[in-house]
Amino acid sequence: MKSDIVLAGVGGQGILTIATILGAAALQENLYLKQAEVHGMSQRGGDVQSNLRLSSRPIHSDLIPLGGADLIVSLEPMEALRYLPFLSKQGWIVTNSVPFVNIDNYPEMSAIEEELSRHGNVIRFDMEAMAKEVATARSSNLVLLGAASPFIEIAPEKIEEAIRALFIRKGEKVAESNIAAFRAGRARALELKDK
Repeated sequence: MKSDIVLAGVGGQGILTIATILGAAALQENLYLKQAEVHGMSQRGGDVQSNLRLSSRPIHSDLIPLGGADLIVSLEPMEALRYLPFLSKQGWIVTNSVPFVNIDNYPEMSAIEEELSRHGNVIRFDMEAMAKEVATARSSNLVLLGAASPFIEIAPEKIEEAIRALFIRKGEKVAESNIAAFRAGRARALELKDK
């Protein structure tokens, strides 16, 4: 098993929470793990990116080479495009369809959608709306994690255990809400993947 994942978004969206959960689940599966993070300007709204490498064999570098990522996971569609050079030809993009417009010259969404459509393996939907529907607006990162989970070779039950372990200190209701968001995102991605 080997999975090289680029996690991307903007500060405050919970991208590093996804990395934490996947790291904990990977350890439960006895996988090797390496992670490198970039915190853009270390503020809410800045670029945030993490290289997450999981494998059943030792990993020698924490950085994913160009063309080597199996998966780009992004809560922001333009950020997904930023890391396309890292995606392998068979790789998948899982992204929110709703932009986080934090710059004056943000590209037209039609141009972003056109560029994403050029790549055949894309799962894209409004993760914020789904999060509001099944949990809370703050759970859109857990919807994203759920949507990415069919493309990561970690049992979904292990990911749910890691979600519970991370959020249980905030109470059972918060943990269950985040697990519900994860399950909803996973179900939607499986529907879209089979179309």
